[in-house]
Amino acid sequence: MGAVSARLPVFPWDRLEPYKATAAAHADGIVDLSVGTPVDPVPALIQDALAGASDSPGYPTVWGTPALRDALTGWAERRLGATGLAHENVLPVVGSKELVAWVPTQLGIGAGDRVAYPRLAYPTYEVGARLAGAEPVVYDTPWELDPAGLKLLWLNSPSNPTGRVLSAEDLRRTVSWAREHGILVFSDECYLELGWEADPVSVLHPEVNGGSYDGIVAVHSLSKRSNLAGYRAAFVAGDAAVLGELLQIRKHGGMMIPAPVQAATIAALGDDAHVAEQRERYARRRAALRTAFEAAGFRIEHSEASLYLWATRDEPCWDTVGDLSKRGILVAPGDFYGPAGEQFVRVAFTATDERVDAAVRRLAE
Repeated sequence: MGAVSARLPVFPWDRLEPYKATAAAHADGIVDLSVGTPVDPVPALIQDALAGASDSPGYPTVWGTPALRDALTGWAERRLGATGLAHENVLPVVGSKELVAWVPTQLGIGAGDRVAYPRLAYPTYEVGARLAGAEPVVYDTPWELDPAGLKLLWLNSPSNPTGRVLSAEDLRRTVSWAREHGILVFSDECYLELGWEADPVSVLHPEVNGGSYDGIVAVHSLSKRSNLAGYRAAFVAGDAAVLGELLQIRKHGGMMIPAPVQAATIAALGDDAHVAEQRERYARRRAALRTAFEAAGFRIEHSEASLYLWATRDEPCWDTVGDLSKRGILVAPGDFYGPAGEQFVRVAFTATDERVDAAVRRLAE
């Protein structure tokens, strides 16, 4: 029996452990700006919804309750400008990373097929291709790809790690090109509500898709916008035929969101106030860190959205990681996201206000 893990790259975060130990040895403790995990409280109305549904002894359904599907379609119409969404156009998933890693396999993509994603990208796009036995392909401009054998095209706007936002025109051109060649588009939009210097647009918007969801699926998560990374609450929306196929497969695989989490998701998507409050927190932290890093000699590129600053001192990223770790600050090396990031680091602004203030002081020393 061959080891499936042999197809995969080394898990990148393991390489950061020695630098984490160095940063943790700082007299004032570590400031962890690497992973980008939420640190602020789960909003009370979401906790209450979770607790209120805690007496859930039966199995939940993979498709979710009708109330959950109403919440998903309603939010997508209100927030993304999507039109005419039915329940068949949405599907809850157990966190977006699980979906990204397994969707090529679940859609029957495999040996001889190709999966494309941005040259600088979330590593799980490549992992998903390799798990399926497909060929991973990177791109700078999607419509310049060779379409031969290309089955799945990943978009990511706002980008992780760079924070770059694609224009509606770029999205529209990509969708049109992919449809012309029969290529399925999955658009990872998990940071869409965190635009700072740009207003991100979804592929579900009729301006992009021409009023049709054929061949497109958008991926959304509640991890960042609602501090629900620990809940594993996410969903996909778009082409009903694609989601119907995924639903059948996921039913057999038992890939279901727990009933209390479904209830929490409904509450989270029905309330915009907590999202605005969290955005304000992140905006303050972003401004403080950007000013401090620039004053310390860093250049910030893109970073117009998402939860990260894409920063460089025009030196190897691991040199930057090492230097900052000695100041008790941990960041992610840019080559985690592809060789094109080898002179950059990704700086998350998901630390607490107190830890961000500590980083600002240390960068000024």
